[in-house]
Amino acid sequence: MITIALDAMGGDHAPRAEVEGAVLAARQYGVRILLVGVESKVRAELNRQSWRGLPLEVVNATEVITMDDSPSLAFRKKRDSSVHVGAKLVRQGQADAIVSAGNTGAVMAVARFILGTLPSVDRPALAAPFPTAKGGAAVLLDVGANVDSRPEHLEQFAIMGEIYCRTIFGVRRPRVAVLSIGEEEMKGNELTREVSNRLKHSSLNFVGNVEGKDFFKGNVDVIVCDGFVGNIVLKISEGLVEHVGGMLKKALQSSLSAQVGYVFSRHAFAEFRKKIDYSEYGGVPLLGVRGITIIGHGRSNSNAIKNAIRVASELCRAKANEKIEQELSAAVASARA
Repeated sequence: MITIALDAMGGDHAPRAEVEGAVLAARQYGVRILLVGVESKVRAELNRQSWRGLPLEVVNATEVITMDDSPSLAFRKKRDSSVHVGAKLVRQGQADAIVSAGNTGAVMAVARFILGTLPSVDRPALAAPFPTAKGGAAVLLDVGANVDSRPEHLEQFAIMGEIYCRTIFGVRRPRVAVLSIGEEEMKGNELTREVSNRLKHSSLNFVGNVEGKDFFKGNVDVIVCDGFVGNIVLKISEGLVEHVGGMLKKALQSSLSAQVGYVFSRHAFAEFRKKIDYSEYGGVPLLGVRGITIIGHGRSNSNAIKNAIRVASELCRAKANEKIEQELSAAVASARA
């Protein structure tokens, strides 16, 4: 049975959302979940749930990393935080993955220094799925783990993102592209041009550059960029989704005729919200670290936690880390040949 260490104190709604999500996941996916956090608070939430017979256990952690904590200070000073304890469970082999909706910077720092990176990985990357017009998802990485990257780092991001896309979304031969300011090879900066040249000569299904306007069309499956650009894209997209959703709802309710239409369009509106709802994707993996690490949105509800656990278990079952190491090692050997 796959075992997931869940940071029960991480999100804005912790530990209630984490406990509720863990109960749902244990019941639906048949995974064993270690709820890591202040034991008294976690058990108080568990007592609200019908969880008897489910593979849920509580592991005590005396400290909590908040969203306001400095990642570096939290890593050094809060050594018995729920994130630290969860990562140590993975390092010691007592858990296969860690899931947290806590302070992203702190979770990344803990994962990198406690778990370490895979032997062939220079830098881990955060991979975020985005819904597309064709009904699937495109994976963007890096979305914030690195603010400065070299061409060889983005080449590794492409390989890791391609494996993630195959594993989670079942795309047999993912189409890989570089995010740039134009589709032509000569467009972009020195970084994007060098990365495109490297990927063109790789074994990946590289289809060239894509512009921001093509991002959601669904013509590519994996989009590579450095973490500075990727994080801006992620935050703009989140803000745009909230803004458009709010405008659409307001417009539908603005007049009597619109309200009549709204009654008939509620299902369509609900489907629209579901497709763009981050909770359906659960969380984003920090690819390249030795233990599977999933970082959820700070506002994660129980559904998001449940789905983050699902993603973690799927990556574990697919042996994603073994595949990343194998394919990166092969790429390095090919480049040296």
